Amino acid sequence: RPATSLSCKEVNISTETMKTQTVIAAALIGSAAAFAPEQAGRPATSLSEKKSIASTIFGMDLFAPVSDQNDYGARNKKNLSQGKIGSNSYVPNGLSAAEYNAIRDKETAKKKANYDKNVAKAGKFLDYTKFYLERGTDTSESWFKSVTRGHRMAKTKFDWSGNSDPQKNYDGKA
Repeated sequence: RPATSLSCKEVNISTETMKTQTVIAAALIGSAAAFAPEQAGRPATSLSEKKSIASTIFGMDLFAPVSDQNDYGARNKKNLSQGKIGSNSYVPNGLSAAEYNAIRDKETAKKKANYDKNVAKAGKFLDYTKFYLERGTDTSESWFKSVTRGHRMAKTKFDWSGNSDPQKNYDGKA
């Protein structure tokens, strides 16, 4: 018989088999979908809806009660004081409590004077444009022939010129 000719019985069997396979496939897909995670949908792409964690943290005004507490020079506005020497306090051997207090007060005053000096310098910078205009147009390149080659040198703690000896010579005393 030719391959294209099928009997009615064979067609019925193949149709029923196909229906059964379709039902089994649908049941398998349905049961698999029951265990699949739920789709959340398309996420929003608008920047105004959700703030990043950095903008949330940086947006906090943690210094609102005292907004200038971290400004340079704010130490003078704070109630900072050195501890008082009591009966159980440390006093170096050979000093009385009054002598030690005098030394501590002197050190505290020195620290405060240094801090105040630095606060007075805060925010003062050399403007490059002003420096450039003061220097003017140089045609001789004399700055290049100088020791510093046109640089402004920082002050150092020691005299490096060799004119003085920074080390104390031994004087024979112990």
